Amino acid sequence: MSHHPHRSRRLAAVAVSAALLGGAAACGPKSGDTNSADATPHKGGTLYVLNQNPQNEFDPARLYTTGGGDVPSLVFRTLTTRNRVNGAEGTKVVPDLATDTGEPSQNATVWTYHLKKGLKFEDGTPITSADVKYGIERSFAPELSGGPPYFRDWLVGGAGYQGPYKDPQGLDSIATPDPWTIVFHLTKPEGDFPYLATMTQFAPVPKAKDTGTNYYKHPISSGPYEVAENQNDGVHLILKRNPYWSTATDSQRKAYPDTVDVLAGLDPSVINQRLSAGTGNDADAVTTDTNLDPAELAQVSSDKQLASRVGTGHFGETYYLAFNPKVKPFDNIKVREAIAYAINRTSVVNAAGGSSLADPATTFLPDQAAFGYTPYDPFPAGATGNPARAKELLKEAGYPNGLTVNLTHESDDADYKGPALATAVQDALKAAGITVKFTAVQDDNYDNTIDSTKTEPGFFLSGWGADWPSGAPFLAPIFDGRQIVTNGSNFNSAQLNDPTVNATIDRINTLTDHAAAARQWGALDQQIGQEALDVPLFHPIYKRLFGKNIRNVVIEDWDGRLDLAEAAVK
Repeated sequence: MSHHPHRSRRLAAVAVSAALLGGAAACGPKSGDTNSADATPHKGGTLYVLNQNPQNEFDPARLYTTGGGDVPSLVFRTLTTRNRVNGAEGTKVVPDLATDTGEPSQNATVWTYHLKKGLKFEDGTPITSADVKYGIERSFAPELSGGPPYFRDWLVGGAGYQGPYKDPQGLDSIATPDPWTIVFHLTKPEGDFPYLATMTQFAPVPKAKDTGTNYYKHPISSGPYEVAENQNDGVHLILKRNPYWSTATDSQRKAYPDTVDVLAGLDPSVINQRLSAGTGNDADAVTTDTNLDPAELAQVSSDKQLASRVGTGHFGETYYLAFNPKVKPFDNIKVREAIAYAINRTSVVNAAGGSSLADPATTFLPDQAAFGYTPYDPFPAGATGNPARAKELLKEAGYPNGLTVNLTHESDDADYKGPALATAVQDALKAAGITVKFTAVQDDNYDNTIDSTKTEPGFFLSGWGADWPSGAPFLAPIFDGRQIVTNGSNFNSAQLNDPTVNATIDRINTLTDHAAAARQWGALDQQIGQEALDVPLFHPIYKRLFGKNIRNVVIEDWDGRLDLAEAAVK
């Protein structure tokens, strides 16, 4: 769960090299397409990855990543993974180390997995269920914090467990009756458990090779590559083939290159310049965290060859206006409805970079079937807003002459919550008689400000990205009253604690049929939307360049990134 779902964003125009002169990105491969100059992918060569953000603490316990497709998935296999195909089919869970996606029982409070036979670590030793159990348990150690919070909430006995260094007995809620079977006992029904099992905390760790806080320097691989070098804590990673990995037990990762060379700490404009120029090793390069910004996208407007190297990705993410109903005048639903009617989504989308980079949103759930997306608009105002209806609602709320509100936003446009978007909101609300004043908060302190019940403002820009493509990790953290945190990070900004909503979340969580659950998440989204607790603004679209020699481009809708495990070099 995250306000900043693992990708960088820039709205400001930047100086880019002449190498970015090229074709319209809209002509490039979309999610579901492959390189237009694609040839049959072959094994061999080196795949280069140019990123902004280092793979700090490259330890499966400390990483916060799901589904696979990024650098960690090349080294760490998990019980399940995402289906590594283009588009919407890539939002599905498939087996990885396990023979299936899990066997639920006792109303989805018990999940059983069986490991495939023939699995081995990089040193040739067999992977067993005890290794998977130990890998999960060490993620509870305070000195290895950083991973997702679900284990403490979902596993029986997880709330007080401090990891195997302090409690070598382990968790009784993770049973390993034999070397190939692992059974999880949960505190409550969780139909989404197969999605959780894609997280790196499910990667096996051999206890004899665990070096504690130093394990990140050379974790033991269960995937197609092992760590050959780790310089400056993930700034430069070099991965080489794991000789004991086999396609016989892994149908998902193609692992075409012999070597994967990951260099981070780069400026985003430099990354895009290098990828567009495609000279030397950069012809064999990709990025997993750097998008084209509007200025760069505009400069790839006439070169068809360059346009063919722009991949389009979609990730379950919504940016929205958030209300704190405990702060006046936002305690009045009529005021919140008026703001919803006043919003001009055309100007909002333009502020986010235009229609190539953002889709207008009227639902909190992302516009993907996997989440349960059901098209609706509780306050239909068209593409440019309905200021007349907003004024009527303000009058009903007791503000016939309009009112003045304060909007909190980030201090710059490094993300979608800065001055550009705030100004678009200000202009739209002005037409409805609402004067918007600004409070800018430094980016590095923004989440701390909006996520604390003590400092949460009444009206602010926010965004949410799901840990996996399901309604559960999208709606529950934002609207489940039992997840309100008064002394830490609170994501339920409306501080909604509706017993009916809470009970509906519990009921849907019992469902192991994802399609059936998705339909009910969509219905719940519509129900909550009527309360005007937020105003959805847009869902972002991601445009990323890749090198001219890259083949077998696969971009799933799980996180909208090119899948490193599928890519080949010419």
